Amino acid sequence: MGFNLPVVTKNLIIINVLLYLACIAIPSLAAPLTGYYFENPLFKPWQIVTHMFMHGSPGHLLMNMLGLLMIGKDLESYWGPKKFLNYYLICGLGAFGLHEFVTYLEVTKYASQLPIDFVNLVKLEGREALLDNKNFINTDAANLNGAFNSGIVGASGCVFGLLVAFGLMFPKASLILFPLPFPIQARTFVIGYAVIELFLAYADRPSDNVAHFAHLGGLLFGYIILKIWQKQGKLYS
Repeated sequence: MGFNLPVVTKNLIIINVLLYLACIAIPSLAAPLTGYYFENPLFKPWQIVTHMFMHGSPGHLLMNMLGLLMIGKDLESYWGPKKFLNYYLICGLGAFGLHEFVTYLEVTKYASQLPIDFVNLVKLEGREALLDNKNFINTDAANLNGAFNSGIVGASGCVFGLLVAFGLMFPKASLILFPLPFPIQARTFVIGYAVIELFLAYADRPSDNVAHFAHLGGLLFGYIILKIWQKQGKLYS
């Protein structure tokens, strides 16, 4: 089945899988390609793109590639490879942009609660603590460390953009989602998923180490692009 996939969808899956395997074989590749906060010394401009091809675990990779496989092939067939790829990448860039903006707000907030020397200590030495599965006892310092020194990886923002496109273009299409024993309309699923992500973004961040605002960024930027295309009569072409 994989050889019958549209060219962009197939190559995106191949690139994601190969990069994941490469980082297992050469762990030092991961940090330069992970997306970091723009004030972090590890941040490099290319990470704005490379982060969306990186994944932190087999489950993370599998879920995103399944979403790309199931939704991407249909959208690419409608739009063609160039339009599909542009949309996919813009959603990923939008996801990173919103994540960076929210991180900036968090860093500013938590840093304002701490002495400047403590802030500098967190920024300089906090990453080593995170790599050792440790963090600061002080809540503001721990949150600052998580925001400033944690990287972002994954195609989730792109896949969420694909999801909102599918829901807008085929709102009444039925989706079978394990473990639900009944089909659910695409439009209902997208709206429900967005509400859940928004709730989790405020309820759990930054403690759950999931970039919920990146997911929402993919949804938001995808929706904006889709509405522009819809107004121009280019949504289905």
